[in-house]
Amino acid sequence: METKDILSRLRQFDAYPKTLEDFRVKTYGGAIVTIIAGILMTILFVNELTYYLSKDVKAELFVDTSRGQKLQINIDVTFPKLSCAFLSIDAMDVSGEQQIDVAHNIYKKRLDSEGKTIQEATKEKLGDKSKDIIDTIKEPLDKNRCESCYGAETGEIKCCNTCEEVRDAYRKKGWAFKEADHIVQCKREGWSDKLKNQQNEGCQVFGYLEVNKVAGNFHFAPGKSFQQSHVHVHDLQALGGQKFNISHTIQHLSFGRSYPGIVNPLDKTAFNTDESK
Repeated sequence: METKDILSRLRQFDAYPKTLEDFRVKTYGGAIVTIIAGILMTILFVNELTYYLSKDVKAELFVDTSRGQKLQINIDVTFPKLSCAFLSIDAMDVSGEQQIDVAHNIYKKRLDSEGKTIQEATKEKLGDKSKDIIDTIKEPLDKNRCESCYGAETGEIKCCNTCEEVRDAYRKKGWAFKEADHIVQCKREGWSDKLKNQQNEGCQVFGYLEVNKVAGNFHFAPGKSFQQSHVHVHDLQALGGQKFNISHTIQHLSFGRSYPGIVNPLDKTAFNTDESK
């Protein structure tokens, strides 16, 4: 009895008393109104929930007073007509700092003429690098050897045991690197053959650069770069004087750390050059 009394008292709090089934009339108009009301309530609920979960980004401009800190530039660029063997990337700024043939935190992926991957991305130095000795060498090389730099020796560089080391020595001297077939190290490593084999390939370069927070620039270009009479020069003589198609697509380019909602205006931007020029 006590349970029934409790339920009876609880039922008195019902603010929406129901009419008897005999007095209820169900119509098509009422059904349509019910469906429309249900849809509207669902839409309003989803919109309010989405708005509640979305992040509100507020732009703020202020003076960066930090000193000595680096700015991270994130890049992902595809060159469908330019081989990884020819490509180098340099960065320089007004403070005088120069990063020649950037190697750190940069990856490259070899692509075929259809844009398919030939070789998975490797973290190695960009530019025409040929440190891998070809399989045709019959006699092992002496690890303690000291081969010639062909006149490019300095106080720091005494020996050039690979083709790449000869090219670096030439670059630091400000000399153009040409006639690679006359250099023993390059001939031994098949440097010219590697360039010919990769001539019709493409390249995807991605990773990030760390630069000073001052005005400057970074650029991609074929050939090794060096300084000559305070002028930044790219050596194309070693590449046979051929023409290059530098058409490219910027898959991603951003500055600093990424955060939700950021829009990078250069993402998915393509630039095509006229092959006849």
